[in-house]
Amino acid sequence: MKKYFSGLILLLLTLTFIQCAKKGTPQGGDLDVEPPKFLRATPENYSTNFNKDEIRIYFNEYIKLDDAQKQIIISPPMANKPEITPLGSPSKYIRIRIKDTLRKNTTYAINFGNSVVDNNEGNTLPYFKYVFSTGDYIDSLSVSGTVSDALLKEADPFISVMLYDADATYNDSIVYNTPPRYITNTLDSLRSFELTNIKEGTYHLVAVRDLNNDYKYNPGKEKIAFLKETISVPSDTSYNLQLFKENNAFKPERPKQVAKQKILVGYKGKANLDSLSIEPINTVPSGFDYRFTKVIDKDSLYLWYKPFVETDSLRFNFNSQKDTVSLIARISEMKADSLMISTEPSGTLEFNKDFVIKANTPLIATDDSLIKILDKDSLEVAFTIELKNLENSVHVKFPKNENETYLIKILPGAILDFFDSKNDTISKTLKTKTLSDYGNVRLSLQNVQSYPIIVQLTDEKGVIKAEKKSEDQSNIAFELVSPGQYLIRVIYDSNANGQWDTGNYLKKTNAEEIIYFPELLEVRPNWDINQSFNLK
Repeated sequence: MKKYFSGLILLLLTLTFIQCAKKGTPQGGDLDVEPPKFLRATPENYSTNFNKDEIRIYFNEYIKLDDAQKQIIISPPMANKPEITPLGSPSKYIRIRIKDTLRKNTTYAINFGNSVVDNNEGNTLPYFKYVFSTGDYIDSLSVSGTVSDALLKEADPFISVMLYDADATYNDSIVYNTPPRYITNTLDSLRSFELTNIKEGTYHLVAVRDLNNDYKYNPGKEKIAFLKETISVPSDTSYNLQLFKENNAFKPERPKQVAKQKILVGYKGKANLDSLSIEPINTVPSGFDYRFTKVIDKDSLYLWYKPFVETDSLRFNFNSQKDTVSLIARISEMKADSLMISTEPSGTLEFNKDFVIKANTPLIATDDSLIKILDKDSLEVAFTIELKNLENSVHVKFPKNENETYLIKILPGAILDFFDSKNDTISKTLKTKTLSDYGNVRLSLQNVQSYPIIVQLTDEKGVIKAEKKSEDQSNIAFELVSPGQYLIRVIYDSNANGQWDTGNYLKKTNAEEIIYFPELLEVRPNWDINQSFNLK
């Protein structure tokens, strides 16, 4: 019994102590907005004749390293990346363990970007850096500038800007396989750069969207920017680097059967897809035929063929404009696709859009006499048909009136596919809006340097919503534009091929120039916009 009362008294005392502790906890107070403060480092910051394998950097409070992989940049890069802590848990110091053999007489800068934050409030110590030299002095020269995107209005974040020595060891392929002499990063909030602690000399200046953080350029996946001429340091010049993504040479990938008489062929690079062809290596039946259709939003094609070939593998030569490759597709028993028709749009039909018929098997012909378009007064509307083979669609074009209802009837047999299948009856009712539901944009371009030009309205992600081409006119009109916010850009079509062309690093050609109107354009219903755009 005494033990019971002793335990009860101990429990009550413990609870009383906890309550008192709660009452004593301070509430409120000023929010901590001060970033961590650097106290000291061993070896000292800006040390010379450095020969240590560990660095410790001390702060006045517990800190963490936020997004360290992207934020921390070491210049020159080390082949064996150092071990940097803390990662995850807080500490009052940063420890750097060097695992590489350092270059002689070289200044190293470890730039922490915005990674150093205090543990409680996340206040950032911006752009802290630790610098040391393996020689007798610290290099103190710098190179600065900006990074832009050749196609988009804003460049991507985290662009690596690199300097390579312009000496006998340099060649254009060095960016593919060798880290640079110096490197920095635009980080996530800036599109400007500064390379610091550089030695006097002559350099090649390059920028890369280094997706895998290997300090090299991987074409096809990453963007690149370069200056054609070397730069000299020191210099007061501010440089602009314009990023572009190269078009690699066209290369088909290993084909794969996905249905009976249907093979998927992926590819890399860019080619005129309409020029592609195949030549069977197998013995095939007489009357062998094939079609390509493009897979939507993917770098892939469907290869359809007939008649069926009795084989366990189909071998064929795949011909592009510049090359011929032999490919093999393994063939097994699979079900064939049957014709399925879809149409777009549904509901509202825009004035500047076509009525489109799509299918899951290749479309090869239409019978226009079996297609009818009637307005709300049951009067027939004249139309024309455009069959787009690679897109595998039929575009029905006709004049549209405002506030009108159209009945589109596609009778059986109007659509014929590659395997001689025909459609069933399709009936669609579509409506147009009034003209006052749209806006009009009239641009007056000033200081056009050359023609032809391409003028585009895009959304904020760069998706083209409307386009006009001009051989000699500076007044451009976009009519019946859906309400919304748009970017305006003008492309100098220097090779007059009707499209924007990217650059090529090895050929030392930059992308065709694009100039953006500096502000978003807001299009409102029943509103005309008259806008001057100075391209200078």
